[in-house]
Amino acid sequence: MNPLLFLLILLVCNRNPRLSALNDEALALLSFKQSLENDTGSYLINWNSSDPNPCSWHGVSCRNQKVHALIVPNIGLSGYLSPALANLSSIRHVNLENNSFRGTLPTELFGATRLKSLVVSGNSLYGPLPSQVGNLKNLQTFDVSRNLFNGSVPSSIVQCKKLTTLVLSQNYFNGSLPEGFGNSLVSLQKLNLSYNRFDGSIPGDIGNLSNLHGTLDLSHNFFTGEIPASLGSLPEEVYIDLSYNNLTGPIPQNGALGNAGPTAFIGNPSLCGLPLKIPCHSSNKPFPIKPFQRSIKRGEGGRLIKTIAGVMVGLCFIGFMFSYWYKKAYVCNGVRKVTGYRLEEKLMIGRDIFCFARRDNDTLSENMEQCNFVPLDTEVDFDLEQLLKASAFLLGKSSSGILYKVVLDNGLAVAVRRLGDGGGQRLKEFQTEVEAIGKIRHPNIVNLRAYCCSDDEKLLIYDYITKGDLAAAIHGKSGIGNFKPLLWSVRVKIMKGIAKGLAFLHEFSPKRYVHGNLKPSNILLGEDMEPRISDFGLSRLANITEESPEFQVEQQMAIWTPEQSSPFELTPINSSSNGSYYRAPEALNDTKPSQKWDVYSFGVISLEMICGKLPSIQVGSSEMDLVQWIQLGIDERKPLSSIIDPSLAHSWVEEDNITAILKLALACIHKSPDRRPSMRFVSYSLEKLTS
Repeated sequence: MNPLLFLLILLVCNRNPRLSALNDEALALLSFKQSLENDTGSYLINWNSSDPNPCSWHGVSCRNQKVHALIVPNIGLSGYLSPALANLSSIRHVNLENNSFRGTLPTELFGATRLKSLVVSGNSLYGPLPSQVGNLKNLQTFDVSRNLFNGSVPSSIVQCKKLTTLVLSQNYFNGSLPEGFGNSLVSLQKLNLSYNRFDGSIPGDIGNLSNLHGTLDLSHNFFTGEIPASLGSLPEEVYIDLSYNNLTGPIPQNGALGNAGPTAFIGNPSLCGLPLKIPCHSSNKPFPIKPFQRSIKRGEGGRLIKTIAGVMVGLCFIGFMFSYWYKKAYVCNGVRKVTGYRLEEKLMIGRDIFCFARRDNDTLSENMEQCNFVPLDTEVDFDLEQLLKASAFLLGKSSSGILYKVVLDNGLAVAVRRLGDGGGQRLKEFQTEVEAIGKIRHPNIVNLRAYCCSDDEKLLIYDYITKGDLAAAIHGKSGIGNFKPLLWSVRVKIMKGIAKGLAFLHEFSPKRYVHGNLKPSNILLGEDMEPRISDFGLSRLANITEESPEFQVEQQMAIWTPEQSSPFELTPINSSSNGSYYRAPEALNDTKPSQKWDVYSFGVISLEMICGKLPSIQVGSSEMDLVQWIQLGIDERKPLSSIIDPSLAHSWVEEDNITAILKLALACIHKSPDRRPSMRFVSYSLEKLTS
């Protein structure tokens, strides 16, 4: 215990006969309570001097009149952990899970050498783990997951040889695992190191953890090198998750590794072999980066004519959509008409599909030869020539470029966004930014599969997501009848997926990114109605590729998105006069982008899904945004039924669930950014509310 704090307690005890009757352990617990900032549920109300026996206090259990365990999870405690806990000389178990403690773990706590379990998961603790962790020779369960710890794992942890459960997931730990990790901790039954920043090679001695069961989770880190074949020696019932690392080489096929499915290895671009459908060659490098090869064999005239015919049909459609644009003389390469079947003209047709607004002195030959096609994962099995020959369908135009659906000869559909033609002097910056974005792999984020760049050409190739966007799913598509509102269970699934994707961007992506422009029109839905966040990083890339004053003005104007289906998609994204319904109030003040912007956007989108309302609502002769409308309903004490989407009337059996998620959404749109929860907390809360 802190000597000064202990002295103050003694002085108080001398003045108070009740306190003087307390033993050292009761004083230590009262010191712990005094360090709290709040006890929202008054759970510790009976921790006081009127009952000098701490063994009857809530959350405290004793053996032989000695405090044996302190179990106070999920009760909303906040503040800093008191080092006085170390004065509980017989303490065996401490569980402070899912509270709001912050600060560092007191080093004094690791002097309680009889501890068998220490669980502090789901708080906001930070800093490195104390090196004194090795003092806990009797420790069996150590769970510090879902906090903000950083630094490397102390090498002394290998001295905790009785550990059976070690959970370090969802923190910011980095560096390599301590030497002798697997050889020393042979009693481990559960090991979860996922969602951190561990790097270096996976220790081969992890294969010696013969008592493991369940999942060995090393996913979402930065481990490098080959997969140790020794992992195959683990019990065959163990599921090994190595996804989303930087592992390379062939996947060993022995034992537990041979039983794993492809999801155990995805997100490692340089892995090959089964169960991935990527053959191992002599050199397992990503798809070769080559300039576009403009060559064609003789005798392919028939195929050429068919290709030209298909492209001409596409050009007719694109010409119609861009008639206004052509009238303004934005003509690609200065050519208004394409005739003939020579190779150069055929490529010009393919190139014109992707043209936006080119300088008159650009030549096709220069741009095609200088454009490098760069795959960002090994599943990309097409090149730029195949891409340019494929059928293309215009999806939309915005200030950040033109978006196409492109269907390759093998039937694969991809989305191709052509950015502006500037930024030649910042080409290296563009490549660095794109390749960083391309490393992000998450089930709720649209994958960037490849890109093509030169001084005057920038293409981004994404997965094509089939079910359209969330805006259409909530409100229906304009002019299309038979709209079927989403079931409550589907809405919850979508909210959970968005939260997971944002939490990953904020906490576990290489640069802890901020999306900055989240709205229903850039949340796409797959066949399984699982949401995929799109347009991430787009504004940054657009700023690199466009440097003209006209573009800077255009960036302040409304963005047109593919398949717009409702008026709010035309909302200006950065206008101080009208504002964006989805952007946080502080975002309109040109402040540095913050993750709390995305939290606010998520809150508005969630309210939109709960209420079934557009973000702009007509109330009598006036108009207000959705946030104001809900606040008005709360102020006027309107019943919940007047706020919730009427189509959810059949879901009133889930009224408590709807109410809880509504409260969570309201917390996300708090006026003060500091009072909004993190997306990791939101994601965790949604999982807990719906489990």
